[in-house]
Amino acid sequence: MLPYGRQSVSEEDIQAVVEVLRGDWLTTGPTVAEFERRIGEMAGGHRAVSATSGTAALHMAYAALGVGPGDEVISTPMTFVATTAMASILGAKIVFADVEEDTALLDPAAAAALVGDRTKVIAAVDYAGHPADYDALQALADTVGAVTLDDAAHSIGGTYRGRPVGDLADVTTFSFFPTKNLTTGEGGAVVAKNASVAQRAHEFHFIGLVRDADRFRIQDEGAWHQEVHEFGVNYRLTDVASALGVAQLKRLESFKLRRAQIVARYNAALDSLEAVRTPVQREDVDPVWHLYPLRVLDGRRRHVFEHMRNAGIGVQVNYMPVYWHPVYADAGYKRGMCPNAEAFYGEELSLPLFPDLSDVQVDQVIDTLAEALR
Repeated sequence: MLPYGRQSVSEEDIQAVVEVLRGDWLTTGPTVAEFERRIGEMAGGHRAVSATSGTAALHMAYAALGVGPGDEVISTPMTFVATTAMASILGAKIVFADVEEDTALLDPAAAAALVGDRTKVIAAVDYAGHPADYDALQALADTVGAVTLDDAAHSIGGTYRGRPVGDLADVTTFSFFPTKNLTTGEGGAVVAKNASVAQRAHEFHFIGLVRDADRFRIQDEGAWHQEVHEFGVNYRLTDVASALGVAQLKRLESFKLRRAQIVARYNAALDSLEAVRTPVQREDVDPVWHLYPLRVLDGRRRHVFEHMRNAGIGVQVNYMPVYWHPVYADAGYKRGMCPNAEAFYGEELSLPLFPDLSDVQVDQVIDTLAEALR
């Protein structure tokens, strides 16, 4: 089965991991620090805090922002459930705003109709690798004293109006799952423009430990002393994983180029077909395409999905609207609240897209799709 996405691991990547395995540090050592520094540099020079997954990074971000009961988080339903679930488990109410009809990105106009005194965070998702309209979302958040969060699980390495992903929102989260634009196996990171938010994220992911002597409440202990002021969790990334991440960062530009080439090849073959709609790219965005979200029209998506899967092409659907999940339906969320998102979901089909996908394989996908549409 040709997968819809997969990691690209080179001999250099493997050697980087082997060197760590032969060294003194396996976790929370110098390679974690180097990986965080490099992520921060490419994200606009802000502090980065690594994590065990993109979901963990979201949990860290919301916790660092003080999200809790009584707060509202405005977000998109066109995402993986973790985007909102990590705010929900902290007690926040999720307010779903519809997406733009063509990009499936959070619609600033839809969000504007929902902001209020309880809005704590406006959380956008760079769906498929295409950044959302952060100038509009930030201006909206500023009107009510909220903060913006960029769930950039799909978009590391991209830019919006000349600014890198990681510098677009107040807080940004990344995912380094194997199918993403670079991988640490499992992993993620939080990038925060505000230094105190970044420090809170760090302490939360480090079991709540405070190691700054100036902040100690107990003053008569020795040099071994550390304290916990707020409960935290262990979301610490390892040096082993970070070694892979550092090596992968060196290849990110080549990954970006190859993904763009594959997208261009798909577009050239599919743009003229009346039975499908190809992805939209805004002029002010330079994406790193994580997904190729084709839209299959006339109610034929399921037929095409099954035909291609049976032919060995591992297409996928990304995503069912978040509030359709029973955990949100049981909380009172109803279908029909975000019609653009629901229409997009009814047509979306992700074609295979990863750096090691060959032109021959791309053409195989195109030919199999054409067969399914006949």
